[in-house]
Amino acid sequence: MFDRITFSPQIMGGRACVRGMRIPVSVIVGQIAYGATVEDVLAEHPDLEREDIQQALTYTAWLAHEEVHPG
Repeated sequence: MFDRITFSPQIMGGRACVRGMRIPVSVIVGQIAYGATVEDVLAEHPDLEREDIQQALTYTAWLAHEEVHPG
């Protein structure tokens, strides 16, 4: 499902990164959250591909999914 999201203790201490690069998902999502466009992120990180950014956003949305059960 998330074939572009990788985890390795040797890379960024095991944080979720893109394709084994030292580009954490949190950096990509943070840039988008603070107003950067996909094109801005691609320009700042030339090794990224558009699909990397999409999957980082999808992965973050998946992590944030929670069910609320009213008491």
